[in-house]
Amino acid sequence: MRETQSPYADRFQTGYAPQVPVPYVRGSLGARFLAYLLDILFIFGFTALLTLLITVIGVLTFGLGWTLFAILPASGILYSAITVGGPAQSTWGMRMMGLRVFAPESGARVDYLTAAIHALLFYVAVASAFLLWVLDVGIGLVRADRRLGHDLILGLAVVRAG
Repeated sequence: MRETQSPYADRFQTGYAPQVPVPYVRGSLGARFLAYLLDILFIFGFTALLTLLITVIGVLTFGLGWTLFAILPASGILYSAITVGGPAQSTWGMRMMGLRVFAPESGARVDYLTAAIHALLFYVAVASAFLLWVLDVGIGLVRADRRLGHDLILGLAVVRAG
């Protein structure tokens, strides 16, 4: 006889909270929104720092390093890849709001590439069309675990860290 599967993810060990299914430790959409507003400020600072660094490299290489200015439009994705793919598994804004990202199906940490793709999908939804962004957030509003569309595509979840 086949066992029925629960709609909730298996129990996992986060290191932050007792082992419980994802819906009971999910991050709220309000906290995610505030974390993103904070991250906008951090991304601005990160972009300013990159601009300064690229300028110095350009001067030292007699203009050759200025070709690195091409990466500045992707500074938000780079910021997310470094922070979410790092040991804390969250951006600085998420840390301030007590959130972290993980893969509930495998319980594994998020690697740098997956973190970058996660950010890219979010920015594509925000920038491409208002309707696509509404669909992405709307999915999170109707799901019990509050996972957005781009979270589901990559099999990730944003949960409370503590």
